[in-house]
Amino acid sequence: MLVKELMTTGICCARPEASLTQIAKQMKQENVGAIPVCNDRGEVLGIVTDRDIVVRSVAGNNDSATAKDIMSTNMVFATPDMNTHDAALLFSKYQVRRLPVVSNNKLVGMFSLADIARRSLSVDEAGDALSAISKTNSLS
Repeated sequence: MLVKELMTTGICCARPEASLTQIAKQMKQENVGAIPVCNDRGEVLGIVTDRDIVVRSVAGNNDSATAKDIMSTNMVFATPDMNTHDAALLFSKYQVRRLPVVSNNKLVGMFSLADIARRSLSVDEAGDALSAISKTNSLS
């Protein structure tokens, strides 16, 4: 199965200068735990997760931080035509739960571990990926 068959489309992006309050409101409105940070061309510059907001801003007493201040920039991407098994290997290898999906350097969707888990044929694959990404990893 291909990533494009399971990915979420119509993803909202944040600008690098967006406040964390604005991003948190976007997360609440969209019922998501991560917002990609994109430039005017739709290219992904980074991603802000709900955990980033808590660990890198709130717990770090950095109340005036913006997206560019706390976003993760060591991005790993999926492509629409990538096999979901290969995407699951990326989840495991890089200990991430979400992969921005890019085509021609532009964001076209988001593929998550939950997308794999919702497919009953992929339960073992999702479990294996979750086990691998749940290993202890420090967040700077």
